[in-house]
Amino acid sequence: MIDISWLSEYKESVQAFLDHDPAAKSKLEIIFLYPGFRALRGHRHAQWFLNHGMPFIARAISQRAARKTGIEIHPAARIGKRVCIDHGTGIVIGETCEIGDDCLIYQGVTLGGTGKDTGKRHPTLEHGVMVGSGAKVLGPITIGHNAKVAAGAVVVKDVEPNSTVVGIPGRVVRIDGERVDDLDQINLPDPVMQAITANAEKIQELEEKIKRLEENK
Repeated sequence: MIDISWLSEYKESVQAFLDHDPAAKSKLEIIFLYPGFRALRGHRHAQWFLNHGMPFIARAISQRAARKTGIEIHPAARIGKRVCIDHGTGIVIGETCEIGDDCLIYQGVTLGGTGKDTGKRHPTLEHGVMVGSGAKVLGPITIGHNAKVAAGAVVVKDVEPNSTVVGIPGRVVRIDGERVDDLDQINLPDPVMQAITANAEKIQELEEKIKRLEENK
């Protein structure tokens, strides 16, 4: 009997792009014109050859896909279902990287190593993680499920589930234990600015107290 289990995964992948990208007009557009979708399909093919003892062919397929899409995915990287790569130019996904189901990755993202680790060298993204444009997630760290990495962030430490990471180096802010909208990469909390604002308010409060004490002398 012919195994057609891949067909369900294929349909889910197309639908994931439709769900995440408001610019997508049709399934045919995604299948034939979206570099992120093509890169992921190329990765599936490359991984099949790698798993069947043909690493040279696997690398050849991955490098061909990289030239055509601008997205480099090592054949050994483990990628779950319904993963969406939006645009995707400049994305690099390392050999020991693991990406869970329903993740969303934007252009310019690096899921790479630090150059100091051996064995498991690249990050693990649990289910539902969003990584914003230009973000760098480095080393054998884990980004917890439904976490969100803001555009331009550099993350080198583990991130708890349902959190948002901003800045360089990445700083974690918990968002009421709830997932943040996938498509919103701008309206994110800035922990540094929050701290500055809190200090400014405290200083103003102390200045007012000093002023009242001086007036009551």
